Amino acid sequence: MATRSPFPFLDGIFDAVAERLQPPPWAVHEAQHRLVLLLNHVLMQEPQAMERLRRQSGRIVEGRWRTFNVRLVATPAGLLDLASPAAAPDLTLTVTDDSPWSLTRAALRAEKPPVRIAGDVQFAAEVNWLVDHVRWDLEEDLARVVGDAPAHAVAQAARAMVDALRRFVPGPAAASPAAPADGAGATPAGPGAA
Repeated sequence: MATRSPFPFLDGIFDAVAERLQPPPWAVHEAQHRLVLLLNHVLMQEPQAMERLRRQSGRIVEGRWRTFNVRLVATPAGLLDLASPAAAPDLTLTVTDDSPWSLTRAALRAEKPPVRIAGDVQFAAEVNWLVDHVRWDLEEDLARVVGDAPAHAVAQAARAMVDALRRFVPGPAAASPAAPADGAGATPAGPGAA
């Protein structure tokens, strides 16, 4: 007997809550400011990323998912700031998957979400480079607060937990009936595959 996934039911609950509990505009603005602070903190650890953003100074990227959106402008310092709501974006990135649960599963499998891209192609390539190459070194930041040894222990525990979740969440290979369960015998897709 096949059982239905609880995710459509949970998506319905998420939709109902999102419709009824709209945060006040000041809370949305404050959350967006906190996001900018976090992104700039991460960017400041990557000089090459800042240089790439410096070349895009004044360009605006808008990110959208469901009813949430944020507009960011590249600054002359190579960082980000909130863009004026009246300014037209040069690039719009819309996450097309509405389900928070499938986005979480994709994130646990280290996959990018499906995104519809509209706008400047060169700016989109720069943003894609940032997404692919800039990473937050959380362990280093934690070490500044609690010291190296405790930060390393917390990071190891977090990595083990993420690895366990990744094994729990089925990946694309697990969905394929032809794929061996243990991964043995896996071969590239065809001649010349890398």
